[in-house]
Amino acid sequence: MSALRKILFRLGLLAALAYLAVMVLLVTQETRLIFAAGQQLGKTRPSIPWQEAGSVPGWVVPAAKSDSSPWVIYFHGKGADIASGGNIHHYEQLRGLGLNVLAPEYTGFGGVIGEPSEAGLNADAMRAYLYLRNQRHIEPKNIVLYGWSLGSAVAVTLASKVEKAAVILEGAPASVAAIGQHRYPVFPVRLLIHNPFESIERIGRIGAPVLFLHSPEDQTVPISEARRLFEAAPQPRHFVEVAGGHNNASRTDPHFFPAIHSFLRDLQLLP
Repeated sequence: MSALRKILFRLGLLAALAYLAVMVLLVTQETRLIFAAGQQLGKTRPSIPWQEAGSVPGWVVPAAKSDSSPWVIYFHGKGADIASGGNIHHYEQLRGLGLNVLAPEYTGFGGVIGEPSEAGLNADAMRAYLYLRNQRHIEPKNIVLYGWSLGSAVAVTLASKVEKAAVILEGAPASVAAIGQHRYPVFPVRLLIHNPFESIERIGRIGAPVLFLHSPEDQTVPISEARRLFEAAPQPRHFVEVAGGHNNASRTDPHFFPAIHSFLRDLQLLP
Protein backbone atom coordinates (compact mmCIF):
# COMPACT_ATOMS: atom_id res chain seq x y z
CA MET A 1 0.00 0.00 0.00
CA SER A 2 1.38 3.37 -1.03
CA ALA A 3 1.91 6.15 1.47
CA LEU A 4 -1.02 8.10 -0.02
CA ARG A 5 -3.32 5.11 0.29
CA LYS A 6 -2.25 4.60 3.88
CA ILE A 7 -3.04 8.23 4.67
CA LEU A 8 -6.44 8.01 2.96
CA PHE A 9 -7.21 4.75 4.76
CA ARG A 10 -6.35 6.27 8.13
CA LEU A 11 -8.40 9.38 7.40
CA GLY A 12 -11.35 7.21 6.39
CA LEU A 13 -10.98 5.13 9.54
CA LEU A 14 -10.84 8.25 11.70
CA ALA A 15 -13.93 9.64 9.96
CA ALA A 16 -15.81 6.38 10.51
CA LEU A 17 -14.83 6.30 14.18
CA ALA A 18 -15.88 9.93 14.61
CA TYR A 19 -19.21 9.19 12.93
CA LEU A 20 -19.82 6.24 15.25
CA ALA A 21 -18.77 8.32 18.26
CA VAL A 22 -21.33 11.02 17.42
CA MET A 23 -24.04 8.38 16.98
CA VAL A 24 -23.20 6.95 20.40
CA LEU A 25 -23.33 10.47 21.82
CA LEU A 26 -26.76 11.10 20.28
CA VAL A 27 -28.08 7.86 21.75
CA THR A 28 -26.61 8.29 25.23
CA GLN A 29 -27.53 11.97 25.45
CA GLU A 30 -31.03 11.68 23.98
CA THR A 31 -32.79 12.30 27.28
CA ARG A 32 -30.79 15.45 27.92
CA LEU A 33 -31.20 16.73 24.36
CA ILE A 34 -34.95 16.15 24.12
CA PHE A 35 -36.10 17.00 27.64
CA ALA A 36 -33.38 19.18 29.22
CA ALA A 37 -35.15 18.55 32.51
CA GLY A 38 -34.09 20.47 35.61
CA GLN A 39 -33.56 18.59 38.84
CA GLN A 40 -35.07 21.22 41.13
CA LEU A 41 -38.29 23.21 40.94
CA GLY A 42 -37.69 26.89 40.23
CA LYS A 43 -38.35 29.48 42.92
CA THR A 44 -40.71 31.78 41.01
CA ARG A 45 -44.37 31.59 42.01
CA PRO A 46 -47.53 33.08 40.48
CA SER A 47 -48.60 36.52 41.65
CA ILE A 48 -52.21 35.31 41.61
CA PRO A 49 -53.93 32.77 43.88
CA TRP A 50 -52.65 29.24 43.38
CA GLN A 51 -52.37 25.96 45.25
CA GLU A 52 -50.69 22.60 45.05
CA ALA A 53 -52.77 20.13 43.07
CA GLY A 54 -52.39 17.54 45.79
CA SER A 55 -52.64 14.01 44.44
CA VAL A 56 -50.70 14.83 41.26
CA PRO A 57 -47.51 16.89 41.10
CA GLY A 58 -48.41 20.36 39.90
CA TRP A 59 -50.33 23.53 40.58
CA VAL A 60 -53.91 24.68 40.35
CA VAL A 61 -54.63 28.30 39.51
CA PRO A 62 -58.36 28.81 40.13
CA ALA A 63 -60.47 31.13 38.03
CA ALA A 64 -61.47 34.39 39.68
CA LYS A 65 -65.15 34.41 38.78
CA SER A 66 -66.91 31.09 39.41
CA ASP A 67 -66.48 27.40 40.10
CA SER A 68 -68.21 26.63 36.80
CA SER A 69 -65.44 28.17 34.69
CA PRO A 70 -63.78 25.83 32.17
CA TRP A 71 -60.44 24.20 32.93
CA VAL A 72 -57.22 24.27 30.94
CA ILE A 73 -54.60 21.57 31.48
CA TYR A 74 -51.34 23.28 30.51
CA PHE A 75 -48.41 21.09 29.40
CA HIS A 76 -45.09 22.93 29.32
CA GLY A 77 -42.08 22.35 27.05
CA LYS A 78 -38.50 21.15 27.43
CA GLY A 79 -35.91 22.88 29.55
CA ALA A 80 -38.56 24.28 31.88
CA ASP A 81 -40.76 23.41 34.84
CA ILE A 82 -44.10 24.60 36.14
CA ALA A 83 -42.32 27.44 37.98
CA SER A 84 -40.60 28.85 34.89
CA GLY A 85 -41.45 32.47 34.23
CA GLY A 86 -42.90 31.88 30.77
CA ASN A 87 -45.21 29.18 32.07
CA ILE A 88 -46.39 31.31 34.98
CA HIS A 89 -47.14 34.09 32.50
CA HIS A 90 -49.42 31.66 30.67
CA TYR A 91 -51.27 30.73 33.87
CA GLU A 92 -51.83 34.37 34.76
CA GLN A 93 -53.09 35.30 31.32
CA LEU A 94 -55.32 32.23 30.98
CA ARG A 95 -56.83 32.96 34.39
CA GLY A 96 -57.41 36.51 33.16
CA LEU A 97 -59.51 35.09 30.35
CA GLY A 98 -61.75 33.42 32.93
CA LEU A 99 -60.23 29.92 33.03
CA ASN A 100 -59.13 27.55 35.76
CA VAL A 101 -55.62 26.22 35.12
CA LEU A 102 -54.11 22.87 36.06
CA ALA A 103 -50.35 22.83 35.46
CA PRO A 104 -49.04 19.28 36.01
CA GLU A 105 -45.34 18.60 36.39
CA TYR A 106 -43.62 15.78 34.52
CA THR A 107 -41.65 12.86 35.91
CA GLY A 108 -38.00 13.90 36.06
CA PHE A 109 -38.79 17.63 36.00
CA GLY A 110 -38.92 20.18 38.81
CA GLY A 111 -38.12 17.84 41.67
CA VAL A 112 -40.41 14.98 40.59
CA ILE A 113 -38.46 11.75 41.00
CA GLY A 114 -37.72 9.67 37.92
CA GLU A 115 -36.24 9.94 34.44
CA PRO A 116 -38.30 11.64 31.75
CA SER A 117 -39.46 9.71 28.71
CA GLU A 118 -42.22 10.00 26.15
CA ALA A 119 -44.17 7.21 27.81
CA GLY A 120 -43.66 8.80 31.21
CA LEU A 121 -44.87 12.23 30.11
CA ASN A 122 -47.92 10.68 28.49
CA ALA A 123 -48.71 8.82 31.72
CA ASP A 124 -48.29 12.07 33.68
CA ALA A 125 -50.75 13.77 31.34
CA MET A 126 -53.33 11.04 31.77
CA ARG A 127 -53.03 11.27 35.57
CA ALA A 128 -53.64 15.01 35.39
CA TYR A 129 -56.71 14.51 33.23
CA LEU A 130 -58.10 11.82 35.54
CA TYR A 131 -57.45 14.12 38.51
CA LEU A 132 -59.83 16.66 37.00
CA ARG A 133 -62.38 14.04 36.00
CA ASN A 134 -62.42 11.88 39.12
CA GLN A 135 -61.41 14.18 41.97
CA ARG A 136 -62.74 17.55 40.85
CA HIS A 137 -65.60 16.01 38.84
CA ILE A 138 -65.04 18.21 35.79
CA GLU A 139 -66.97 17.19 32.69
CA PRO A 140 -65.02 16.74 29.42
CA LYS A 141 -67.06 19.55 27.84
CA ASN A 142 -65.30 21.89 30.28
CA ILE A 143 -61.73 20.66 29.74
CA VAL A 144 -59.29 22.24 27.28
CA LEU A 145 -55.87 20.70 26.62
CA TYR A 146 -53.06 23.19 26.02
CA GLY A 147 -49.55 22.21 24.94
CA TRP A 148 -46.54 24.45 24.35
CA SER A 149 -43.57 23.16 22.31
CA LEU A 150 -42.76 19.62 23.53
CA GLY A 151 -45.89 19.84 25.67
CA SER A 152 -47.95 20.05 22.48
CA ALA A 153 -46.95 16.48 21.67
CA VAL A 154 -48.08 15.46 25.16
CA ALA A 155 -51.38 17.29 24.63
CA VAL A 156 -51.96 15.65 21.24
CA THR A 157 -51.32 12.17 22.60
CA LEU A 158 -53.71 12.74 25.49
CA ALA A 159 -56.29 14.33 23.19
CA SER A 160 -56.22 11.24 20.97
CA LYS A 161 -57.35 9.12 23.93
CA VAL A 162 -59.81 11.18 25.99
CA GLU A 163 -62.89 13.35 25.67
CA LYS A 164 -62.34 17.12 25.84
CA ALA A 165 -63.80 20.38 24.59
CA ALA A 166 -60.84 21.73 22.61
CA VAL A 167 -57.08 21.62 22.08
CA ILE A 168 -54.63 24.54 21.87
CA LEU A 169 -51.14 23.94 20.46
CA GLU A 170 -48.41 26.58 20.70
CA GLY A 171 -45.09 26.15 18.88
CA ALA A 172 -46.05 22.59 18.01
CA PRO A 173 -43.76 20.19 16.12
CA ALA A 174 -45.32 17.57 13.88
CA SER A 175 -42.56 15.18 14.90
CA VAL A 176 -39.61 15.57 17.27
CA ALA A 177 -37.87 12.81 15.32
CA ALA A 178 -38.28 14.79 12.10
CA ILE A 179 -36.78 17.90 13.68
CA GLY A 180 -33.86 15.83 14.94
CA GLN A 181 -33.34 14.34 11.49
CA HIS A 182 -33.34 17.81 9.96
CA ARG A 183 -30.88 19.05 12.58
CA TYR A 184 -28.53 16.06 12.13
CA PRO A 185 -29.13 15.07 8.50
CA VAL A 186 -26.11 12.76 8.12
CA PHE A 187 -27.19 10.52 11.00
CA PRO A 188 -30.08 7.98 11.06
CA VAL A 189 -31.92 9.84 13.82
CA ARG A 190 -35.22 8.08 13.18
CA LEU A 191 -33.54 4.72 13.81
CA LEU A 192 -31.72 5.92 16.91
CA ILE A 193 -34.38 7.91 18.76
CA HIS A 194 -36.44 6.35 21.56
CA ASN A 195 -38.73 9.35 22.15
CA PRO A 196 -39.91 10.39 18.66
CA PHE A 197 -43.08 12.25 19.76
CA GLU A 198 -44.86 11.68 16.43
CA SER A 199 -47.84 14.01 16.89
CA ILE A 200 -48.61 13.82 13.20
CA GLU A 201 -49.53 10.15 13.60
CA ARG A 202 -52.04 10.91 16.37
CA ILE A 203 -53.61 14.27 15.64
CA GLY A 204 -56.17 12.80 13.27
CA ARG A 205 -57.78 11.03 16.24
CA ILE A 206 -58.30 13.97 18.57
CA GLY A 207 -61.94 14.64 17.65
CA ALA A 208 -62.12 18.24 18.90
CA PRO A 209 -61.55 21.78 17.61
CA VAL A 210 -57.86 22.72 17.49
CA LEU A 211 -56.18 26.12 17.64
CA PHE A 212 -52.58 26.41 16.41
CA LEU A 213 -50.46 29.37 17.51
CA HIS A 214 -47.09 29.65 15.79
CA SER A 215 -44.56 32.33 14.94
CA PRO A 216 -42.89 32.55 11.51
CA GLU A 217 -39.73 33.65 13.38
CA ASP A 218 -39.63 30.41 15.38
CA GLN A 219 -36.08 29.05 15.05
CA THR A 220 -36.66 26.08 17.37
CA VAL A 221 -39.72 24.55 15.69
CA PRO A 222 -39.99 25.82 12.10
CA ILE A 223 -43.46 27.00 11.17
CA SER A 224 -43.41 24.44 8.36
CA GLU A 225 -43.59 21.74 11.06
CA ALA A 226 -46.70 23.33 12.53
CA ARG A 227 -48.27 23.73 9.09
CA ARG A 228 -47.64 20.05 8.40
CA LEU A 229 -49.35 19.12 11.66
CA PHE A 230 -52.19 21.54 10.94
CA GLU A 231 -52.88 19.92 7.57
CA ALA A 232 -53.13 16.52 9.27
CA ALA A 233 -55.55 17.78 11.93
CA PRO A 234 -59.29 17.24 11.53
CA GLN A 235 -61.77 20.06 11.12
CA PRO A 236 -62.57 22.36 12.80
CA ARG A 237 -59.02 23.69 12.99
CA HIS A 238 -57.60 27.20 13.12
CA PHE A 239 -54.09 28.52 12.52
CA VAL A 240 -53.02 31.89 13.92
CA GLU A 241 -49.60 33.33 13.12
CA VAL A 242 -48.12 35.23 16.06
CA ALA A 243 -44.97 37.31 16.43
CA GLY A 244 -42.13 36.74 18.86
CA GLY A 245 -40.46 33.46 17.99
CA HIS A 246 -40.63 30.22 19.93
CA ASN A 247 -40.28 31.55 23.46
CA ASN A 248 -41.64 35.08 23.51
CA ALA A 249 -44.81 35.19 21.40
CA SER A 250 -47.11 34.94 24.41
CA ARG A 251 -45.36 37.92 26.00
CA THR A 252 -44.79 40.17 23.00
CA ASP A 253 -47.70 39.68 20.63
CA PRO A 254 -50.78 41.62 21.85
CA HIS A 255 -53.00 39.39 19.70
CA PHE A 256 -51.84 36.14 21.33
CA PHE A 257 -54.28 35.70 24.20
CA PRO A 258 -57.15 37.51 22.42
CA ALA A 259 -56.85 34.78 19.76
CA ILE A 260 -57.29 32.15 22.46
CA HIS A 261 -60.25 34.04 23.92
CA SER A 262 -61.90 34.30 20.50
CA PHE A 263 -61.38 30.58 19.85
CA LEU A 264 -62.91 29.54 23.19
CA ARG A 265 -65.70 32.13 22.93
CA ASP A 266 -66.74 30.70 19.56
CA LEU A 267 -66.97 27.30 21.26
CA GLN A 268 -69.16 28.91 23.98
CA LEU A 269 -66.60 28.07 26.65
CA LEU A 270 -66.04 31.76 27.46
CA PRO A 271 -68.34 34.76 27.29
